Amino acid sequence: MAITPVKELVAAARGEIETLDIETAKTGQARGDLMLVDIRDIRELEREGRVPGAYHAPRGMLEFWFDPSSPYFKDKLAGPEKKVLFCASAWRSALAVKTLQDMGVENIADLRGGFTAWRDAGETVDKG
Repeated sequence: MAITPVKELVAAARGEIETLDIETAKTGQARGDLMLVDIRDIRELEREGRVPGAYHAPRGMLEFWFDPSSPYFKDKLAGPEKKVLFCASAWRSALAVKTLQDMGVENIADLRGGFTAWRDAGETVDKG
């Protein structure tokens, strides 16, 4: 059996999820009706910096943190605001959004271009 390339999985996921641009995400975050969720590994955050106000939910724990029946559930992720996930380049986050949608999570989206696009657009990044 051949392995489906990850590029194909990401493309398929993007066809089924909502993707927001940086300006829309920034505006929603400022209004308080949107939460940015950084799913990058802690080492990436330490090396590259953080988006101010973003909630860190590592990719490896995401499904457990969103599931109210899980012992690892995080109340912070159950709020009414739209959750906009991002990783470095929006590949992992696209797959994560699709997986969470499949679990029944609503009001969720992906950040187009991820952290790299955020940084390259000259948006604020907290270092250290």
